[in-house]
Amino acid sequence: MADLKYFDVILKPVVTEKSMEVMAEKKYTFLVHPEATKIQIKEAVEKMFEGTKVERVNTMNNSGKTKRRGMTFGKTAKTKKAIVKLTEASKDIDFFEGM
Repeated sequence: MADLKYFDVILKPVVTEKSMEVMAEKKYTFLVHPEATKIQIKEAVEKMFEGTKVERVNTMNNSGKTKRRGMTFGKTAKTKKAIVKLTEASKDIDFFEGM
């Protein structure tokens, strides 16, 4: 497994209608490194966003889709998504404010 630092774990936030709706429940969605574990994701969120305390992390692995161009076939990159639930006493993540 790769030696990942906390700033390598979280790639970008996922901004969709569904992810915006669950923000009221203190759940935030991120696209993460495919080899990152739940513990690494928890540590990365707590270090990158001051005052946050993670209650639990749910992850989803999405395999790459098969694409075709003429007679040749290929696959798109596989991705991993994490939904991070913060505790009630935790601060909100400021990055998502105003969206």
